[in-house]
Amino acid sequence: MVVGVRSWDLQLAGCQSLKDKRRIVKSLKDRLHRQFNVSAAEVEHQDVWQRAAVACSVVTTDRRHAEEVLASCDRLIAGEPLAHVLSSEISFA
Repeated sequence: MVVGVRSWDLQLAGCQSLKDKRRIVKSLKDRLHRQFNVSAAEVEHQDVWQRAAVACSVVTTDRRHAEEVLASCDRLIAGEPLAHVLSSEISFA
């Protein structure tokens, strides 16, 4: 069994309230789950308007498959026009 986890530290442009932020973060989490069948959550900066940390995880039997799924997730996050990736990390267990 392989568990892959990818996390992103994001700068959210144009958020004027926590409601604006949560709309963007919820959209990202929902798309990650729907398109790639991963678990996704906001893991840091919950009370900061223009900052978010989002992580997703995948459990599979093959590390290569986990890498492919997480790379696809990374492309989705990088393509979000309202979020700028400040940093990202990946780990496998």
